[in-house]
Amino acid sequence: MNTRNNCYTYFKIVGNFNPDDVSELLGLTPEKAWKIGDLRCNGTKYDFALWEIGRCTEYDVEVENQMRKTISVLQDKIPLLNQIRQKYDVSFVLEIVPTIYANDINPCLAPSLDVIDFCHETRTQIDIDMYIYDSENE
Repeated sequence: MNTRNNCYTYFKIVGNFNPDDVSELLGLTPEKAWKIGDLRCNGTKYDFALWEIGRCTEYDVEVENQMRKTISVLQDKIPLLNQIRQKYDVSFVLEIVPTIYANDINPCLAPSLDVIDFCHETRTQIDIDMYIYDSENE
């Protein structure tokens, strides 16, 4: 079935830390990162650091599959993530960004137990940033 709905997911660390230290500790290269004081495109400075990984744009009506793909690179790093959380002033977020059109198949946004377990073990927040459009809107 054809749908205009889509969704992407990613994992991010935000707070007061050096993203290079996180990359070194985890042995992973982030897809996006910046430090406090780095310049935004508009010339203002970021007042928080960011480290992002696991962006999954392969839409699946079972969004839990996207969540699993996002955290798959981190599953064996739970002790390191907890070390980072305790050492630095950071928050972990599993971000879910669905775009939904009325009259299309609604995605299932329920995280699976393994995703919930990961989030619980690492104290990761789940944030759903949803966009909903009429069928007539493009």
